[in-house]
Amino acid sequence: MSFEQIFAFLQQWQIAVPVVLVTMAAFFFSGYRWAALYVGLMPFINWSFAAVPTYPIPDALGGGQFQPLAIVTGLVLVVRDFAQREMKHWVWAAMIIGLLLSTLTSWITVVVASGLAFLISETVDWAVYTFSNRPLSQRIMMSSLASAPLDQVVFIGLASLVVPGIFAWGTVLTGIASKLLGAWVVSQIVAAQEKRKAANEMNPA
Repeated sequence: MSFEQIFAFLQQWQIAVPVVLVTMAAFFFSGYRWAALYVGLMPFINWSFAAVPTYPIPDALGGGQFQPLAIVTGLVLVVRDFAQREMKHWVWAAMIIGLLLSTLTSWITVVVASGLAFLISETVDWAVYTFSNRPLSQRIMMSSLASAPLDQVVFIGLASLVVPGIFAWGTVLTGIASKLLGAWVVSQIVAAQEKRKAANEMNPA
């Protein structure tokens, strides 16, 4: 079989889905539960880029298309933070594995664009998360504020090289807003947990 035939065979959903699930299970049962979710979300999001219907954005608001699952992309940046707590700097290995799995569910051009966007935004995200001593809830929001705009601009910009007309400021801005919304929701949940923990430590039963 040629490389193209092997690649086409692996991209069949009845092959690709079990491969992704087995990989996630390997991380999960190794004690890396957040990393398992992280490597599973990446191929899912890249698949959604082509599979999930988008909605037109009025020209007055920048034009382009709104991707409803953009909020999930924002959650990936947050999940990466939790995965780093589990794996430390080995989170980079999880990112590479997630991108490799993405080749089973997406156009290779989308994976390349996604990979470069992830590499840039995740580097910024990793730096903010690693070198900041702020509470986790604040680090989640700080890292997302720094990485979400880069991720969206780089991804849409690179994807536009192979999908003409895809770049539009409406798409970029709504994508950034959706990602930050997802990060904000998680940061609020974590902040509430931090407050309860602090209250329990001050007033032990």
